[in-house]
Amino acid sequence: MVIIDEKCMLPPPPPYAPPPGVDLNPPPFPSHKVAKTLASLPPHILLYIVHQTLPQTSGEFDGEGKIERQRKTLYWMSIGLRLVNRIFYIACMHVLRSTYLPAYTSLIHKPYSSDPFPMSVPTPTTSTSLPLASPVNALQRETQVLDYFIALKVREDVWADDTELHLERDESFRDLFDLMQPRARTEDLVRVFGEHAGIISVTGCVDSRRRSQSATLPFNALSVSFSPRRVGLVFSSKGGKRTIVDVGRERDDKLEVAAKRLVRELNVWLRDYQ
Repeated sequence: MVIIDEKCMLPPPPPYAPPPGVDLNPPPFPSHKVAKTLASLPPHILLYIVHQTLPQTSGEFDGEGKIERQRKTLYWMSIGLRLVNRIFYIACMHVLRSTYLPAYTSLIHKPYSSDPFPMSVPTPTTSTSLPLASPVNALQRETQVLDYFIALKVREDVWADDTELHLERDESFRDLFDLMQPRARTEDLVRVFGEHAGIISVTGCVDSRRRSQSATLPFNALSVSFSPRRVGLVFSSKGGKRTIVDVGRERDDKLEVAAKRLVRELNVWLRDYQ
Protein backbone atom coordinates (compact mmCIF):
# COMPACT_ATOMS: atom_id res chain seq x y z
CA MET A 1 0.00 0.00 0.00
CA VAL A 2 1.33 3.49 -0.99
CA ILE A 3 0.65 6.43 1.26
CA ILE A 4 0.69 9.78 -0.56
CA ASP A 5 1.76 12.69 1.60
CA GLU A 6 0.37 15.96 0.35
CA LYS A 7 3.40 17.83 1.76
CA CYS A 8 5.73 15.85 -0.47
CA MET A 9 3.83 17.00 -3.55
CA LEU A 10 4.55 20.69 -2.84
CA PRO A 11 7.54 22.31 -4.64
CA PRO A 12 10.61 22.98 -2.50
CA PRO A 13 11.01 26.49 -1.13
CA PRO A 14 13.26 28.89 -3.05
CA PRO A 15 16.93 29.07 -2.01
CA TYR A 16 17.73 31.54 0.72
CA ALA A 17 19.24 34.70 -0.73
CA PRO A 18 21.16 36.75 1.85
CA PRO A 19 20.84 40.54 1.68
CA PRO A 20 23.66 42.35 -0.10
CA GLY A 21 26.76 42.93 2.01
CA VAL A 22 26.13 40.00 4.40
CA ASP A 23 28.87 37.36 4.56
CA LEU A 24 27.52 33.85 5.31
CA ASN A 25 30.90 32.16 5.57
CA PRO A 26 31.22 29.97 8.67
CA PRO A 27 33.37 31.02 11.59
CA PRO A 28 35.97 32.45 12.03
CA PHE A 29 34.33 34.81 9.48
CA PRO A 30 37.36 35.85 7.41
CA SER A 31 37.60 39.58 6.82
CA HIS A 32 38.25 41.17 3.40
CA LYS A 33 39.28 44.57 4.76
CA VAL A 34 42.52 46.05 3.53
CA ALA A 35 45.24 46.16 6.15
CA LYS A 36 45.91 49.60 7.58
CA THR A 37 49.21 51.23 6.68
CA LEU A 38 51.01 54.39 7.70
CA ALA A 39 49.98 56.05 4.44
CA SER A 40 46.29 55.44 5.23
CA LEU A 41 46.38 57.77 8.24
CA PRO A 42 44.63 61.15 8.03
CA PRO A 43 46.88 63.77 6.40
CA HIS A 44 47.25 65.92 9.51
CA ILE A 45 48.35 62.93 11.62
CA LEU A 46 50.83 61.75 8.98
CA LEU A 47 52.20 65.29 8.74
CA TYR A 48 52.71 65.33 12.51
CA ILE A 49 54.53 61.98 12.39
CA VAL A 50 56.81 63.14 9.57
CA HIS A 51 57.59 66.36 11.42
CA GLN A 52 58.43 64.40 14.59
CA THR A 53 61.20 62.55 12.72
CA LEU A 54 63.32 65.72 13.06
CA PRO A 55 65.74 65.10 15.97
CA GLN A 56 65.42 67.44 18.94
CA THR A 57 68.66 66.45 20.71
CA SER A 58 72.32 66.13 19.84
CA GLY A 59 73.95 62.81 19.07
CA GLU A 60 76.54 60.88 21.03
CA PHE A 61 79.49 61.56 18.75
CA ASP A 62 81.37 64.67 17.69
CA GLY A 63 79.76 66.47 14.78
CA GLU A 64 76.29 65.14 15.57
CA GLY A 65 74.71 68.30 16.91
CA LYS A 66 71.00 68.92 16.81
CA ILE A 67 71.23 71.08 13.68
CA GLU A 68 73.45 68.59 11.84
CA ARG A 69 71.09 65.71 12.64
CA GLN A 70 68.07 67.70 11.48
CA ARG A 71 69.82 68.53 8.21
CA LYS A 72 70.50 64.85 7.58
CA THR A 73 66.85 64.05 8.30
CA LEU A 74 65.69 66.74 5.86
CA TYR A 75 68.09 65.31 3.28
CA TRP A 76 66.56 61.85 3.86
CA MET A 77 63.09 63.32 3.37
CA SER A 78 64.19 64.90 0.09
CA ILE A 79 65.89 61.88 -1.50
CA GLY A 80 63.97 59.03 0.12
CA LEU A 81 60.80 59.42 2.15
CA ARG A 82 58.93 61.74 -0.18
CA LEU A 83 59.38 59.26 -3.06
CA VAL A 84 57.40 56.51 -1.30
CA ASN A 85 54.01 57.61 -2.60
CA ARG A 86 51.85 60.66 -3.17
CA ILE A 87 50.74 60.97 0.47
CA PHE A 88 54.29 60.98 1.80
CA TYR A 89 55.34 63.40 -0.95
CA ILE A 90 52.76 65.97 0.15
CA ALA A 91 53.68 65.62 3.84
CA CYS A 92 57.43 65.82 3.22
CA MET A 93 57.18 68.78 0.87
CA HIS A 94 55.08 70.63 3.45
CA VAL A 95 57.88 70.20 6.00
CA LEU A 96 60.67 70.95 3.52
CA ARG A 97 59.03 74.05 2.06
CA SER A 98 58.11 75.55 5.39
CA THR A 99 61.64 74.87 6.70
CA TYR A 100 63.55 76.36 3.79
CA LEU A 101 61.23 79.20 2.84
CA PRO A 102 63.01 81.80 5.05
CA ALA A 103 66.38 80.92 3.45
CA TYR A 104 64.79 81.09 0.00
CA THR A 105 63.16 84.49 0.50
CA SER A 106 66.38 85.92 1.97
CA LEU A 107 68.12 85.35 -1.38
CA ILE A 108 65.48 87.10 -3.54
CA HIS A 109 67.01 90.06 -5.38
CA LYS A 110 65.45 93.42 -4.60
CA PRO A 111 63.11 94.83 -5.83
CA TYR A 112 61.77 91.44 -7.03
CA SER A 113 58.77 89.92 -5.29
CA SER A 114 58.12 86.29 -4.44
CA ASP A 115 55.14 84.00 -3.82
CA PRO A 116 56.27 80.37 -4.24
CA PHE A 117 53.62 78.49 -2.29
CA PRO A 118 51.02 76.58 -4.35
CA MET A 119 47.59 78.04 -4.83
CA SER A 120 44.62 76.15 -3.44
CA VAL A 121 42.80 73.89 -5.88
CA PRO A 122 39.67 75.67 -7.20
CA THR A 123 36.27 74.24 -6.36
CA PRO A 124 34.55 72.58 -9.37
CA THR A 125 31.70 74.64 -10.80
CA THR A 126 29.37 74.39 -13.74
CA SER A 127 31.62 76.76 -15.67
CA THR A 128 34.66 74.46 -15.27
CA SER A 129 35.35 72.98 -18.67
CA LEU A 130 38.62 71.13 -18.00
CA PRO A 131 39.78 68.65 -15.36
CA LEU A 132 41.24 70.16 -12.23
CA ALA A 133 44.99 69.99 -11.82
CA SER A 134 46.56 67.68 -9.26
CA PRO A 135 47.44 69.28 -5.92
CA VAL A 136 50.96 67.88 -6.35
CA ASN A 137 51.45 69.80 -9.60
CA ALA A 138 51.16 73.37 -8.38
CA LEU A 139 49.70 76.04 -10.63
CA GLN A 140 52.19 78.51 -9.16
CA ARG A 141 55.32 78.18 -11.31
CA GLU A 142 57.62 79.70 -8.73
CA THR A 143 56.92 76.65 -6.55
CA GLN A 144 59.13 74.61 -8.85
CA VAL A 145 61.98 77.08 -8.32
CA LEU A 146 61.56 76.72 -4.55
CA ASP A 147 61.69 72.93 -4.93
CA TYR A 148 64.90 73.23 -7.00
CA PHE A 149 66.38 75.39 -4.25
CA ILE A 150 65.41 72.83 -1.58
CA ALA A 151 66.94 69.94 -3.53
CA LEU A 152 70.17 71.90 -3.89
CA LYS A 153 70.26 73.33 -0.37
CA VAL A 154 69.69 70.06 1.54
CA ARG A 155 72.55 68.43 -0.34
CA GLU A 156 74.94 71.34 0.11
CA ASP A 157 74.19 71.57 3.84
CA VAL A 158 74.82 67.86 4.47
CA TRP A 159 78.03 67.84 2.43
CA ALA A 160 79.29 70.92 4.26
CA ASP A 161 78.59 69.21 7.60
CA ASP A 162 80.40 66.04 6.56
CA THR A 163 83.66 67.71 5.55
CA GLU A 164 85.24 71.12 5.83
CA LEU A 165 86.79 70.61 2.40
CA HIS A 166 83.43 70.97 0.66
CA LEU A 167 83.01 74.29 -1.12
CA GLU A 168 79.49 75.50 -1.78
CA ARG A 169 78.83 76.10 -5.47
CA ASP A 170 77.59 79.67 -5.54
CA GLU A 171 76.96 79.62 -9.28
CA SER A 172 74.12 77.13 -8.80
CA PHE A 173 72.25 79.49 -6.49
CA ARG A 174 73.12 82.42 -8.75
CA ASP A 175 71.34 80.79 -11.70
CA LEU A 176 68.25 80.23 -9.55
CA PHE A 177 67.89 83.79 -8.33
CA ASP A 178 69.30 85.72 -11.29
CA LEU A 179 67.10 84.04 -13.90
CA MET A 180 64.77 81.25 -12.83
CA GLN A 181 63.08 82.97 -9.88
CA PRO A 182 62.28 86.31 -11.59
CA ARG A 183 61.18 84.52 -14.75
CA ALA A 184 58.83 82.14 -12.91
CA ARG A 185 57.47 84.97 -10.77
CA THR A 186 56.81 87.05 -13.90
CA GLU A 187 54.91 84.14 -15.44
CA ASP A 188 52.72 83.87 -12.33
CA LEU A 189 52.02 87.61 -12.42
CA VAL A 190 51.14 87.43 -16.12
CA ARG A 191 48.67 84.67 -15.29
CA VAL A 192 47.05 86.73 -12.53
CA PHE A 193 46.82 89.95 -14.55
CA GLY A 194 45.89 88.17 -17.78
CA GLU A 195 43.14 86.13 -16.18
CA HIS A 196 41.73 89.26 -14.56
CA ALA A 197 41.72 90.96 -17.97
CA GLY A 198 39.99 87.94 -19.55
CA ILE A 199 42.72 87.20 -22.12
CA ILE A 200 44.42 84.22 -20.43
CA SER A 201 42.60 81.05 -19.41
CA VAL A 202 43.90 78.80 -16.66
CA THR A 203 43.63 75.06 -17.19
CA GLY A 204 40.94 73.62 -14.98
CA CYS A 205 39.22 76.86 -13.94
CA VAL A 206 37.96 78.66 -17.00
CA ASP A 207 35.35 81.15 -15.85
CA SER A 208 32.68 81.65 -18.51
CA ARG A 209 31.71 85.02 -17.06
CA ARG A 210 35.11 86.45 -17.99
CA ARG A 211 35.23 85.18 -21.54
CA SER A 212 33.86 88.31 -23.08
CA GLN A 213 36.48 88.17 -25.82
CA SER A 214 36.41 85.52 -28.50
CA ALA A 215 40.13 84.73 -28.20
CA THR A 216 42.00 83.73 -25.07
CA LEU A 217 45.32 81.97 -24.66
CA PRO A 218 45.83 78.99 -22.33
CA PHE A 219 48.34 79.69 -19.60
CA ASN A 220 50.03 76.29 -19.97
CA ALA A 221 51.06 77.33 -23.51
CA LEU A 222 52.71 80.57 -22.36
CA SER A 223 56.17 81.19 -20.95
CA VAL A 224 58.39 84.20 -20.39
CA SER A 225 61.81 85.01 -21.81
CA PHE A 226 63.66 87.10 -19.25
CA SER A 227 66.80 89.24 -19.56
CA PRO A 228 68.09 92.35 -17.76
CA ARG A 229 66.82 94.67 -20.51
CA ARG A 230 64.04 92.77 -22.27
CA VAL A 231 61.15 90.52 -21.30
CA GLY A 232 58.99 88.62 -23.76
CA LEU A 233 55.98 86.34 -23.89
CA VAL A 234 56.51 83.04 -25.74
CA PHE A 235 53.58 81.04 -27.12
CA SER A 236 53.99 77.29 -27.68
CA SER A 237 51.86 75.46 -30.23
CA LYS A 238 52.14 72.44 -32.51
CA GLY A 239 54.12 74.55 -34.94
CA GLY A 240 56.76 75.36 -32.32
CA LYS A 241 57.54 78.32 -30.08
CA ARG A 242 57.40 81.96 -31.05
CA THR A 243 57.67 85.25 -29.21
CA ILE A 244 54.38 87.10 -29.59
CA VAL A 245 55.08 90.02 -27.22
CA ASP A 246 58.36 91.69 -26.35
CA VAL A 247 58.81 94.78 -24.16
CA GLY A 248 61.74 96.61 -22.62
CA ARG A 249 62.50 96.84 -18.93
CA GLU A 250 64.91 98.57 -16.63
CA ARG A 251 67.24 96.53 -14.47
CA ASP A 252 65.64 97.89 -11.29
CA ASP A 253 62.03 97.56 -12.47
CA LYS A 254 59.65 95.57 -10.33
CA LEU A 255 58.38 92.34 -11.85
CA GLU A 256 54.79 93.59 -11.50
CA VAL A 257 55.59 96.45 -13.88
CA ALA A 258 57.00 94.12 -16.53
CA ALA A 259 54.07 91.71 -16.17
CA LYS A 260 51.50 94.49 -16.64
CA ARG A 261 53.32 95.68 -19.78
CA LEU A 262 53.25 92.17 -21.19
CA VAL A 263 49.53 91.76 -20.52
CA ARG A 264 48.81 95.16 -22.05
CA GLU A 265 50.75 94.30 -25.21
CA LEU A 266 49.19 90.84 -25.30
CA ASN A 267 45.75 92.42 -25.31
CA VAL A 268 46.77 94.55 -28.30
CA TRP A 269 48.23 91.50 -30.06
CA LEU A 270 45.01 89.53 -29.57
CA ARG A 271 42.90 92.34 -31.04
CA ASP A 272 45.16 92.52 -34.09
CA TYR A 273 45.22 88.73 -34.35
CA GLN A 274 41.44 88.56 -34.55
